[in-house]
Amino acid sequence: MRKYLAPLGLLALAACGTQASMETPLADTVETPEQAETEVVATDPYLWLEEVEGEDALAWVRSQNERTLADLQSDPNYPAFEADAIEALTSAERIPYGSIRNGMVYNFWQDDTHVRGLWRRTSLESYATDAPEWETVLDFDKLAADEDKNWVYKGADCFAPKGSSDYKCMVSLSNGGKDAVIQREFDLVTKQFVEDGFVTPEAKQGSAWASPDTLLIATDWGEGTVTQSGYPFVVKRWERGTPLDSAEELIRGDETDVGVWPMALELEDGRVLQGAVEADTFFTSKYWWFPGGETVPVQFPIPLKSSPQGVYEGQLLVSLQEDWAPEGQDVAFKSGDLVAFDIDTFLETRELPPVSLVFHPNEAQALEGVAIAKNALLLGVSDTAVGKVMLAEPVEETWVVRPVELPGTGQANIAFASDREETVFINYEDFLTPDSLLSYNTSTEDVTTLKSLPPKFDATGLKVEQHFATSKDGTKIPYFLVSKEDIPMDGTTPTLLYGYGGFQVSMNPSYSAVTGRLWLEKGGAYVLANIRGGGEFGPAWHQAGLKQNRQRIYDDFIAVGEDLVESGVTSPEHLGIMGGSNGGLLMGVMLNQRPDLWNAVVVQVPLLDMMRYHLLLAGASWVDEYGSPDVPEERAFLETISPYQNFDASKPYPVPFFVTSTKDDRVHPGHARKMAKKFEAAGLPFYYYENTDGGHSAAANQQERAKRSALEFTYLTEKLFPQTSEN
Repeated sequence: MRKYLAPLGLLALAACGTQASMETPLADTVETPEQAETEVVATDPYLWLEEVEGEDALAWVRSQNERTLADLQSDPNYPAFEADAIEALTSAERIPYGSIRNGMVYNFWQDDTHVRGLWRRTSLESYATDAPEWETVLDFDKLAADEDKNWVYKGADCFAPKGSSDYKCMVSLSNGGKDAVIQREFDLVTKQFVEDGFVTPEAKQGSAWASPDTLLIATDWGEGTVTQSGYPFVVKRWERGTPLDSAEELIRGDETDVGVWPMALELEDGRVLQGAVEADTFFTSKYWWFPGGETVPVQFPIPLKSSPQGVYEGQLLVSLQEDWAPEGQDVAFKSGDLVAFDIDTFLETRELPPVSLVFHPNEAQALEGVAIAKNALLLGVSDTAVGKVMLAEPVEETWVVRPVELPGTGQANIAFASDREETVFINYEDFLTPDSLLSYNTSTEDVTTLKSLPPKFDATGLKVEQHFATSKDGTKIPYFLVSKEDIPMDGTTPTLLYGYGGFQVSMNPSYSAVTGRLWLEKGGAYVLANIRGGGEFGPAWHQAGLKQNRQRIYDDFIAVGEDLVESGVTSPEHLGIMGGSNGGLLMGVMLNQRPDLWNAVVVQVPLLDMMRYHLLLAGASWVDEYGSPDVPEERAFLETISPYQNFDASKPYPVPFFVTSTKDDRVHPGHARKMAKKFEAAGLPFYYYENTDGGHSAAANQQERAKRSALEFTYLTEKLFPQTSEN
């Protein structure tokens, strides 16, 4: 199945929580949302920093960048850190992950020569060699130079009818890394943009191929066609050779939706069902099918908190994020289950057929992904926060699930699968084991190692352990500790603790050459916390921290920090924390709730003003996660935890480092700007770096990523390593 859900599935935006007893709400009584918002605006002296390209705002940004860069780049560690990060990120010794089409492997590649990147391909046979013979499909550096544009490649959606090799792709190009893109039709056979092909204007948008000459598209159609979150809510059918404004409207959502996106469900016989997904909230969606020749869409009879995952052997697979007892059927399923029903029966009767259970995770597991290959259904499963790959097979009236036998005991993820290909790519790694790319054949079940990387940092004398901290309510919170084998348990080890805790996004073990070189090799320890709000243990682990329950997430993170101190791994003087987006909000909360527990805080692309987050860019789409400032009881909680409003100049804050991007059109850079400005006005020290490109990742290419990483680890080294140490 092809569906446009990128804005929903990968948004890295979180909430914050603070103990209600620690702070005073902004107002004792909130009569109406309008009155509350008026009060916030009236008392906020830094709203001018929300003007993204405002002259005064950018002048302030430049001054802070200059100050921060002058300080951190003059540190003796910085030059080597940046050089090591660039080498790690642009080295030819990286696995070129890709997708298979017609026996060719397609890969997007960036290095020090191809800064914006190459889209390239090679045969599957050549790909398996140590030196593949790559053929350039599209050179984005050349394209940007030829067109004098700041193009950043944002992916491609490719389609050919089954049995055909004539692939056409909608290539997404962003100005500087924003979520807003233009789309241009590209022919993989000729390696050229299609003359008079499909082209869209810049917008936050999505498309899906209904046929070689028909595109379903949702975009900004003009006034009154985007949601309060800035996403489209009108889907139209666009035929080749006609102007975009003549496209036929298929479905219209509401301004209060998160968004409505097109969806194409390809069946095993080549039929393509045209449809749309209407996201009423961030976690609830209706899925629609447009029967041929009919004007009224038909809704799929599945729960609002569920997701279609494709069709395998005639069965529509659906993952559940809530309990479900289908009406009229003597079955009941649990949140986190994968279920299935016969798609043709539904298309014929338009009623729900009997539903069967495909996979039920145990208490330590969570379904992370579903991949349909030719002759195989593969499941990505998190087991105690470590990824595994399972094979699901229908046997008579039931399903049998068994593990795919892989070498070693590390973290495994499905990197590529297609119902047109027998070859499945599986990524394999852990904190100390470099990436390997495994090839799994669905017919023979043979597993071969296609590529493996040499070590990118010296892991001699390092170990990985999984520990459990006890949160305030007694819940056991797992975390991974990467440290020296002979770590002195005397509180002296510089330790970096990373967390996210939101949107059911799992944090799993992975190999990072940058962290290895710039931190672990220098004697630092690295900790990954699997706090609630994430997806490591399924929907219930995530839902335990929604809205007014969000303090649990922050209690979890604090518990991990305290456990590291109490066990002797580190001490507050040597403990630093880092998080981005939703994790950036977590960092802001930790600044306020426990400034005594950390000595360094890296706050990346954060939400921080929780009284106005829903009014900025995509913020309105996240009220199902955080709660709404327009709902009095939810606002009352947000008032107690909003980092910006709860700033207190008398607190013993550690020196924070705020990182954001001018081109971030998902999380507004005004969050980081305004919080940093409060530190400045109070005369408190802080670092601030705003990349002018890069979108929500705060980096548009590997050089920018290397610079940002070098700045962050220079700061962490300054704050957490003993001042007399040579690091």
